[in-house]
Amino acid sequence: MYVSIGSDFSVRDSSIIGIFDLDNSTTSKHTVKFLTEAEKRGEIIDVSGDLPKSCVITEEFGMQRVYLTQYNAAVLEKRL
Repeated sequence: MYVSIGSDFSVRDSSIIGIFDLDNSTTSKHTVKFLTEAEKRGEIIDVSGDLPKSCVITEEFGMQRVYLTQYNAAVLEKRL
């Protein structure tokens, strides 16, 4: 099954590692470091089109991706 994460993007539900609220999680230095390193490796895909509210971390075929989305983490969780 696929989950719509915004802007005509969908990800396979079995590939989702985690869904994180950026308002709460970006206060941690570990999260900021993770997002900075993911950006350097080119793993971040911004599908928000605006200010992102959450991030979806996936791994499929040995490749990790971090999707920044405009939807709240609770909305994405309900879609699962």
